[in-house]
Amino acid sequence: MRIGLLQCDDVAPELIATHGNYPAMFEALFKRVDPSLEFRVWRCLDGEIPDDVEAADAWLTTGSKFGVNDGLAWVDALCEFVRQLWDAGKPLVGVCFGHQLIAKALGGEVVKSPRGWGVGMSFNCVNARTEWMQPWQPHLDLLVSHQDQVERLPPEARVLAGSDFCPYYLMQVGEHFLGVQGHPEFAKPYSHDLMQLRRELIGETRVVEGLDSLDAPLNAELTVRWILNFMQQAR
Repeated sequence: MRIGLLQCDDVAPELIATHGNYPAMFEALFKRVDPSLEFRVWRCLDGEIPDDVEAADAWLTTGSKFGVNDGLAWVDALCEFVRQLWDAGKPLVGVCFGHQLIAKALGGEVVKSPRGWGVGMSFNCVNARTEWMQPWQPHLDLLVSHQDQVERLPPEARVLAGSDFCPYYLMQVGEHFLGVQGHPEFAKPYSHDLMQLRRELIGETRVVEGLDSLDAPLNAELTVRWILNFMQQAR
């Protein structure tokens, strides 16, 4: 399967030498689950938006330090491409910013959460079971780093997993779009260093809580299995 990776950010310069950039994180994780996958990257943050929805079998959108409500021209262009994928029935999975991008592009609403920053591990109950959730488990626990959240779902969306902190954590829209607020591509050392880098921005109390949460088990590879199962079913 050819996956088109829509890159919406770079790892901070202070961290990239140690942790690499986001495309490498995604490719390494996904190929641990399925070594046969092929990736092509579009640097959407530089205005490189695909011009052909058929250029990949399925599409994947990264996170970003930018927000879907920031009024950036490349974000508006990417929203339009998301709508093209929707109309064409092409599989798309959005991660964090990408999850919010799907919601905004299809008529939902994204806001800065009054609950503040979500960092470290997030713990979510899966409240709807689907065929592609194999192997099955009733919770989905991933690393997060976000202020914005989906506040209003787009039409045809249903919530599959969430928590009190982030009710719309995992959503499916129609039969071919999926969004998850967590970051399966994040490793715990990267999450640790990212929180330390943003300590003043996030706030001391929340950073300490986030760092303490890193001892919990992580469901990154399970999430990738679910994503790939979803992509195959959506195709």
